[in-house]
Amino acid sequence: MARVIWTGVITFGLVSVPVGLYSAVGDHAVHFHQLQRGSADRVRNRRVNERTGKEVPVEDIVKGFEVAEGEYVVVEPEELDEIAPGRSQAIDISDFVDLDDVEPVYFDRTYYIAPRGKQYTKVYELLRAALAEAGKAGIATFVMRGKQYLTALRAEDKLLVLQTLHWADEVRDPGQELPDLPSGRAGKGKERDMAIQLIDALGAPWDPARYHDTYQEKVRELVRAKAEGEEIPVAEEAPQATNVVDLMEVLQGSLDQAQGSRQRKPAEPRQKKTAARTVRKPEAKRKPATKKSPPKTARASAPTRSQGRGSELRQLSKTELYQRATGQDIAGRSKMSREELIDALSPARHPRKSAA
Repeated sequence: MARVIWTGVITFGLVSVPVGLYSAVGDHAVHFHQLQRGSADRVRNRRVNERTGKEVPVEDIVKGFEVAEGEYVVVEPEELDEIAPGRSQAIDISDFVDLDDVEPVYFDRTYYIAPRGKQYTKVYELLRAALAEAGKAGIATFVMRGKQYLTALRAEDKLLVLQTLHWADEVRDPGQELPDLPSGRAGKGKERDMAIQLIDALGAPWDPARYHDTYQEKVRELVRAKAEGEEIPVAEEAPQATNVVDLMEVLQGSLDQAQGSRQRKPAEPRQKKTAARTVRKPEAKRKPATKKSPPKTARASAPTRSQGRGSELRQLSKTELYQRATGQDIAGRSKMSREELIDALSPARHPRKSAA
């Protein structure tokens, strides 16, 4: 069960609701320890005096604001406590605004809010239902862990959600910050019409479960392959910038590819198998780096008869081609270019595994 990270009350007018705040998201990134190269010795960060090189205890560390080079105004922790508003006990809603009026760039972190006890569920649901029907978000400020936040309180199907917002002076003006922005809008023409067709062809209902952090999957696969002494997968080639002269041709090719992929849509199970394979933990912490035959899950991504056509091979990335080459145990695949992988996997070659 999620752990409450803040408790207090939501107030609007003379109504107050005791609530608890819970983090809505969790980190799934692969975390590494720092080691000294060539050993299993951990490397740790320590607070060290730059001049003496000696470690400084936490209680002897104060904050300093540099007013000139090498000259600081020192601020003690208790001085900050005296001027800070303290640990806020209330999320005091000052305004109700249309949620659509808040630009996405202002949104930061998301938290779930729950009533702090069954006796408060009626008032909690009253606020949730009223926000949902009005289509509004409650704007409020509150303090948590020594920092003040601007927030938007909004309603979802069965709960209230609190979103922290960036302050106005934190959001940069793109017109002043970014170079080479278009000076005008693209006019009506074949290129724009084809771009709209491509967007329509790639249109889909929003389903967050369809998307995966493929980079983290590849990191896990890299760790697993190294732990089991297997060949390390090759990286995908970076896409090249589109030549403006060939824009119509590229758009037409993209549209044909999108429409073709829609007709043979059931290709997602292969993506799920890859995700399942990459999260496996290594069997041993220190296993000798001996060559092994490719895992069975890698063979599962080998092309079927219907996928063996050369035109479909050209729609795959270099990584996907390499995985198929691994499944067929094609010799020298790690040094092949994308075109060489396509040639090696094409029906003109022997589809069966080549000799190691």
